[in-house]
Amino acid sequence: MKKLSARRRHPLAALVVLIFALVAAGGLYYSFAPAQTAQADSSAQSLAIDEGKKLFAVGCSSCHGLNGQGSSMGPSLVGVGSAAVDFQVGTGRMPAQQPGAQVPKKKNIYSQDQIDQLAAFVASLGPGPVTPTKDQYTATETDAISKGGELFRTNCSQCHNFAGAGGALTQGKYAPSLENVDPKHIYEAMQTGPQNMPAFPDSTMPEKQKQEIVAFVRYQANEAPNPGGLSLGSLGPVTEGLFGWIFGLGALIAIAIWVAAHTTKAKKS
Repeated sequence: MKKLSARRRHPLAALVVLIFALVAAGGLYYSFAPAQTAQADSSAQSLAIDEGKKLFAVGCSSCHGLNGQGSSMGPSLVGVGSAAVDFQVGTGRMPAQQPGAQVPKKKNIYSQDQIDQLAAFVASLGPGPVTPTKDQYTATETDAISKGGELFRTNCSQCHNFAGAGGALTQGKYAPSLENVDPKHIYEAMQTGPQNMPAFPDSTMPEKQKQEIVAFVRYQANEAPNPGGLSLGSLGPVTEGLFGWIFGLGALIAIAIWVAAHTTKAKKS
């Protein structure tokens, strides 16, 4: 007679053991996977910083110092953040062609990957404004353009002109035209305050308001109708007055000469 102590296994016992094994394996995976991902991200960031440092040594260190500490030729870059690098290098203003009252926009000589590497190196020198994502500078509200127009006229038109055409400042400086400027660069300019422009951090101007200004500038530059006809550069009374003096007064003088030449006295002589 077989011993009764030998118990038969339940048919579902193997299935329960398998489920527990899968759960344990999943727990182990999720315990180690984030660390592996973080390590990969850290390695990629370190590589970008190293490559950026090499680019910086070749193209920027002669003015800003090998470690971005600044010199008599250029300011310190500690704490300017990646947004400042993306704007200055992305618009071709840096590296500067020559010193002057203001560094003009010119053709960019770096690829976007190289700009990102330079930005990563400068960002590692100290915390500062971060390069924005597309969601940060793209407005989605239907009334963004009208609100942006109000904000632009209050905060920006004094220098950039009511139509964003730019204008002269003191001592050889100027506010550049905003026509055909990348929306990201408009947002970064408000973040960082390049050259003569004041900075508008989120504590002063929230992200949503900057989005609205970007929407208005893009509309004004590309889509806004001109019911007045010839815009004359949208520079206001200066060009309008000049046009009036040259063409208007010139036309009156020409008419006066014609009338004088066709009078009876003029014909007899």
